[in-house]
Amino acid sequence: MYLGIDFGTSGARAIAIRSAEYPEVVADSRFAFSVVPESHLTEMWRSALFELLDRLSNDIREQLQAIAINGTSGTVLKCDRSGRPLTPPLLYNDKRAAGLVAELKDMAPARSLVLSASSTLTKVLWLTRNEDRLSDRLCLHQADWLASLLHGRPGVTDYHNCLKLGYDVTELRYPDWLQEMAIAPVLPDVVAPGSDLGCVTPNIARKFGLPANCMVRAGTTDSIAAFWASGANEVGDGVTSLGSTLAIKLLSADRVEDARYGIYSHRFGDRWLAGGASNTGGAVLKQFFSDAELRQLSTEIEGDRPSPLDYYPLTQPGERFPINDPNLPPRLSPRPERDIDFLHGLLESIARIEAQGYELLQQLGASPIRRVYSAGGGAVNETWTRIRSRHLGVPLVLPQHVEAAYGTALLAAREAFGGAIPLNPTTII
Repeated sequence: MYLGIDFGTSGARAIAIRSAEYPEVVADSRFAFSVVPESHLTEMWRSALFELLDRLSNDIREQLQAIAINGTSGTVLKCDRSGRPLTPPLLYNDKRAAGLVAELKDMAPARSLVLSASSTLTKVLWLTRNEDRLSDRLCLHQADWLASLLHGRPGVTDYHNCLKLGYDVTELRYPDWLQEMAIAPVLPDVVAPGSDLGCVTPNIARKFGLPANCMVRAGTTDSIAAFWASGANEVGDGVTSLGSTLAIKLLSADRVEDARYGIYSHRFGDRWLAGGASNTGGAVLKQFFSDAELRQLSTEIEGDRPSPLDYYPLTQPGERFPINDPNLPPRLSPRPERDIDFLHGLLESIARIEAQGYELLQQLGASPIRRVYSAGGGAVNETWTRIRSRHLGVPLVLPQHVEAAYGTALLAAREAFGGAIPLNPTTII
């Protein structure tokens, strides 16, 4: 048995799988986060982790061979060398360190991913601002800290989580400019996702009835875990998340980065996962239509017939990908008399933006797209799928699994599959 635990923005989820050619889910549970003060966040995360372990049946816990955890990218906390949190964590979207970006510009390369108010490195600078003895401190990502509660040796991260910390994922080392900074002592050691971190501590093994040799493996970020869950694993595979916003990822043979568009690539073994995110998406649709209206009207649209309307659907001004314009205004007119025509134009326009996003990645050097897996609420809209397929010109695939916890369970089981993440059974749309 292998366990993957996903720590997202609103809760945590655990999925256990049985090792097989197509891994079978044998347990699935959730923990909803409460609204708590910042000072109580780490205790809530600890409670969630232990509660999810406790909910597993005795039979599953007794057979667990490995555990892996993912966390939200860019969430970081300051600890002492034993892993005890010293301050509340800074979450993935926290921008209180924005004033330190100018200071970083004197050290980091131009257009570096770390030159952002919400980058991990900017947050680490903020967290260590008034520290005199940095050799006694550690800065850990959410997934690192949670894993350390199980294996007992804090101070190790994976190269997915530490990309926004400034880690060089091409050379697999911290760059010289980062090692020369005063904060260098607080940086965690870096290993590949899925690497063995150590067995669970004797105390954890006794508390939850786990085997003494149950391995804790280095984790990943929530979005990459969701990519793994989709089944995408070949160069040219893309994954589009159709949620409130539109996010795309493309598995490429070559690394692609362009800070102007917020594009960066995660290392995927000897391949690269390039991605970008647009501000268009489902949130715009819900400005005008209820869920029931979206379902009903979509069934009346002829998805194979192009709409003549050309919109740029945004909830407010500003876009970064595939157009870089912080002041780009929403374009939502003219609005036809019939709601069905308006919705058709919106779906058509968002599909056009998705296709432009993949085209931009390829123009910048990413591998040609060969198929796209669809995730998020919009993936179940059959009319939208036909429209998107027409614009993309490649097969669309409905993944068997969309849960990040499932992808993390596959990461925990990587040894059972010869170190490779297996391909899930999928349905071609």
